[in-house]
Amino acid sequence: MSVDLVTEMCSKALFTVIKTGAPVLLVSLIVGLTVSVFQTVTSIQEQTLTSVPKIISVFLTLMLLGEWMLNNMTGLMTELWSDFSLYIR
Repeated sequence: MSVDLVTEMCSKALFTVIKTGAPVLLVSLIVGLTVSVFQTVTSIQEQTLTSVPKIISVFLTLMLLGEWMLNNMTGLMTELWSDFSLYIR
């Protein structure tokens, strides 16, 4: 197995991880920022107020995009396992 092949495998894997995790992270970031701005404007200093909307929004995002995320991950694994004979050499 050459260095180029290992580099290509790692870059595909990292790109898949970023592409799969980005929607959940972005939704969590946007909800957290929105709740923080709301807390600042209304002078509410409750620490647990950011947790509940984030958990609900992440759960809803996973429900909506879960199939797409799973297809991304299984596609990568199928591609890696189908080329397994190349890795043994």
